[in-house]
Amino acid sequence: MTLRIDCLTIDCSDPARLASFWSQALGWTIDFEDDTEVAITPQASHEGHTTDLLFLRAPESKQAKNRLHLDLRPDDRDAEVARLESLGARRVDIGQNGDESWVVMADPEGNEFCVLRVLDEGQSKYEGDVGEPG
Repeated sequence: MTLRIDCLTIDCSDPARLASFWSQALGWTIDFEDDTEVAITPQASHEGHTTDLLFLRAPESKQAKNRLHLDLRPDDRDAEVARLESLGARRVDIGQNGDESWVVMADPEGNEFCVLRVLDEGQSKYEGDVGEPG
């Protein structure tokens, strides 16, 4: 099979602003930019391939909880949460119960993402039911 994910596309009102946030957050570089779209890419590739983030200008604003979001695995969760807040992210409540090992955040345009717990050697990266409460 030769199918692979090439890029994840994110609709937004200000592609340059959102791409700047995510490039700083992830340490990625801006690979392409014009008035309606900006692509960022990681420094290193996996087996010669990278999956980019592409930010496209969209006329409508975000209306509801994302159906797709990024889960970010840090070396130090609390330090990364603080750093992301300094870049313009904020903590958000989407119905968490308070016992989660991850922190739900939103980027400057309100797109949710999670900062996961530090993964200790031998631990599974999955933690069971992480869906909607109830």
